[in-house]
Amino acid sequence: MSEIRIFYREDNRLKLSKDIEVLKRAPRENLLWIDLNDVPEEAESRLEQFLKIYIQEEEEMEEIEISSRYMETENSLVANSRFLLSNFEEETVSFIIKDNTLVSVRSQELPSFNDTMRKLFASPRSYPTGYHVLTTLLETRVDYDADLIEDLTREITELSSHLKSEEDVDNAILIAIKELQERTMIIRENIVDKQRVCSNMIKSILIPADAKAKMSILIKDINSLFEHLRFSFDRLEYMQDTFLGLVNIQQNKIIKIFTIVSVVFMPPTLVASIYGMNFKFMPELEWKFGYPFAIVLMICGVIGILWYFKRKKWF
Repeated sequence: MSEIRIFYREDNRLKLSKDIEVLKRAPRENLLWIDLNDVPEEAESRLEQFLKIYIQEEEEMEEIEISSRYMETENSLVANSRFLLSNFEEETVSFIIKDNTLVSVRSQELPSFNDTMRKLFASPRSYPTGYHVLTTLLETRVDYDADLIEDLTREITELSSHLKSEEDVDNAILIAIKELQERTMIIRENIVDKQRVCSNMIKSILIPADAKAKMSILIKDINSLFEHLRFSFDRLEYMQDTFLGLVNIQQNKIIKIFTIVSVVFMPPTLVASIYGMNFKFMPELEWKFGYPFAIVLMICGVIGILWYFKRKKWF
């Protein structure tokens, strides 16, 4: 849904307007945050002319190189970052700060933005500039990433409980492990993106000192998330190795059974082969008890092989 939200100060109070016409009467220095959610090109063009900025198109934000996701001039900065959606797809968001006013450009609804707006109205004095708003946006997003990692850890624990013996081996478990590995890597790449933005911002001379202090704490939180992700990925690799080990045990048991069966039936096959030869002189052919003798000989061969295997504890 197309929507524009303009946060500005008037009479020492924070106000919200969804009408771009408010830019005509609100002093430039009173603008705090302009959030553009899938707005028409006409509204973007008006905003570009008013703020003297350039708003990247969605295709540009997607195709821009990683090394160019952060740009800074004397009085402005541009940062592009990826925000994860609930289905683990990524939404690229562009942040532009000029003269302490933050402009965010996105094309989908993101919970972290709504949470930041609530924080903004709960404590307006904590957000004197757009830099402080951007810092809170990134903090909120990292909190969401932490929740995703907790959910991921819970799923890994539940999946691990199914791998207790080779009887529980199922291809669905291997597919689930693969999916969890993919999600882990997606979260990691997303957090690396946040780390890069924060690292660039903390080196900027434009960022206020108190916002930099929050950025430092945020980078430490991000590093701790990396540790959790590394543990989760190691755990998934261990589960994958365990799964493959159980599969090998299961296959070895099957191969062992077939091997025993083939060896057990070798003596009867030998006896049957001998008496199936068409030689003219075979003493047992004219013997009254020749047939029972051959049967007993086969049975004794089977019993002898089974006794030998049992003694060697091969089954």
